[in-house]
Amino acid sequence: MARKQSDYLAALLSDDDLPLQDDAAAPVETAAEEGVPPSPLPEPKARVERTRGTTLLGRESALARVASGEVRQVTQLLLDPGRVRIWPGNARSYVHLSEESCQELIDSIIAEGGQKVPAVVRRVEGDPDHDYEVIAGTRRHWSISWLRAHSYPDMQFVAQVAQLDDEAAFRLADLENRARKDVSDLERARNYAQALRDHYGNHMTRMAERLKLSKGWLSKMLKVAAIPDAVLSAFASPADVQLKPAYPLAQLLDDRDKSAAVRKEATRLTREQANRRADGRPSIPATDVLKALLAAPDAERAKPEPMSVISRHGRPMASVQSSNRQGVTLRLHAGSGASREEVLTAVRNLLIELDGEGRGLQT
Repeated sequence: MARKQSDYLAALLSDDDLPLQDDAAAPVETAAEEGVPPSPLPEPKARVERTRGTTLLGRESALARVASGEVRQVTQLLLDPGRVRIWPGNARSYVHLSEESCQELIDSIIAEGGQKVPAVVRRVEGDPDHDYEVIAGTRRHWSISWLRAHSYPDMQFVAQVAQLDDEAAFRLADLENRARKDVSDLERARNYAQALRDHYGNHMTRMAERLKLSKGWLSKMLKVAAIPDAVLSAFASPADVQLKPAYPLAQLLDDRDKSAAVRKEATRLTREQANRRADGRPSIPATDVLKALLAAPDAERAKPEPMSVISRHGRPMASVQSSNRQGVTLRLHAGSGASREEVLTAVRNLLIELDGEGRGLQT
């Protein structure tokens, strides 16, 4: 996180007056506290005395500003990343980080001889395996951990320690993640939905005010967060789900008459994506997935024929005659040319499709 962004985050959270812990590490000194560099040539006594006096006055002034609260010293620690866990309230998915996604940061750390921008952590209690948890700086933690495991065992995780409650920690992490393109809209949306329950008592207005967000925009994020996993699995990756195009899909799923068709199409697309991965073929692009899901209700209404499975000989071998609360009626067609195993597979696939539409057998 750049210094300007760090200052911005600190300013937005300044109303909480969040103190930094004073841990046993060397504080970062200001320029006013640094001594005057020695000159290679002897200087007149009077000049030396004036320099000494200026230095002492500078130190006294800096100490006075710290004591008054005008300036706050920040303690930075050099930590073993293995003793630092990731706070689960952060939107970023740690398990989805990789060498590829962190390559630029890894290269920067190597070039600079270590991590230059500190992460923000807080102390944890009652965990024998960890001393701190990361509030802001998940990618830095992952990168340092990766470097320690790949030829840089002495790399240290640089962090500053803050005293934060969960709500303040969430706001700080959210402010950092807003500037990160690799945090998807879906990750943030689900993070907001969880925070709404955990920190704001399901009061969206209060949450919007605390995060300094538009209430309408937050409402759209929460709507996207409600898209079920069974529909999201139609996309090749959760990162493909972006707010603007996904919002109409979330609205469509609120319509009970149309959601069944969307879920059915999502089941079909999920199988197709899996088949493509298995065959080494490219995944279906997110735009095509979204287009198919949005068009599913109209496409379903345009289908006059019953749900059926065609054999390799071009003849139906199994079809759905009806599906209601009393049960499912299937027809197994004679003369399809299919083997018993093929027919059983067809029956199984039909039941899976019915489940995807919400019309399957209730257990």
